[in-house]
Formats: sequence, C-alpha cells, structure tokens
Amino acid sequence: MELTSPDFVTGGPIPKRFTCDDVNHSPGLRIAGVPKAAKSLVLIMDDPDAPGGTFNHWLIWGLSPDLKEIVTNSVPNGAVQGLNDFKKNGYGGPCPPSGEHRYYFRLYAVDIPVNLRPAARRADVDKVLRGHILKDAVLMGRYARPNSRRD
Repeated sequence: MELTSPDFVTGGPIPKRFTCDDVNHSPGLRIAGVPKAAKSLVLIMDDPDAPGGTFNHWLIWGLSPDLKEIVTNSVPNGAVQGLNDFKKNGYGGPCPPSGEHRYYFRLYAVDIPVNLRPAARRADVDKVLRGHILKDAVLMGRYARPNSRRD
C-alpha cells in the first residue's frame, strides 16, 4: 500500500498553506495498493516531536477502501473526522512551538468497518484498529514555523 501527496514529497517540507501559519488546509493525498480484503480505511496524522508527547492533528475514518485520492481541503463522502488534540473535529495543520517537527500521515487498511462517534479521540481509534490492520502506509513531512529557533 502506498500513500503520497501531490503537495509535498515524503521527508520533505510541508508547504506553509497546510499549516497554522496560513490557510491551514489539509493537503491532498493519493492512495494506491489497498488490499482487496479491506473493508475501510483510517487516516491519522500526528506529530511525535511535540513537547508533551505525540500530538494528533487529524483523525479520519469511514474512508472507502476504493478511495484513490483525498482532495486538498476536503473530506471524502461518508468519512467521519474525530477529535484532534486541538480539541476540534477535523484537520489541524502543523504548528510546532519551536524547531522543525515531523508530521506523519498514517493510512490503515482494516478488515472491519470503523463506526466511531465524531467525538472519538486517538485512543478510541487505536482500540478499534487493534488486531484489524491488514496493511499500512506512511507519508512523513516536516515543518518549522518561520523565524522559529531550532531545538
């Protein structure tokens, strides 16, 4: 399975428009190689470099296993967005307090439909995924705020 973006290359910088320093749109994502046995897809975006531990920026489930693309600044039909660590449902772009951080987009193909309420948090998603992941793919981008000091 593969997860790519038309907006940045893996390991490269995430453009400012996808961050808190600009319009904070979610980047476009392209999906390939989903296993035929998958019943749904789940996407999690997190920052493991956050000072207080991993910070969750985007939780989205109910994605069709036939999905090939998530268009920039959109949510596919039927998908549900969970509560991120900004305490909002939906995408919250990179906004590191200092230095450059890594942002991981983690896509999971699962063998069950995922039916969580929109107020679900990362722990709820992780619990549902346990034992049901068929395959995963990761896309990582980096971001440092303008004029940010390096850690």
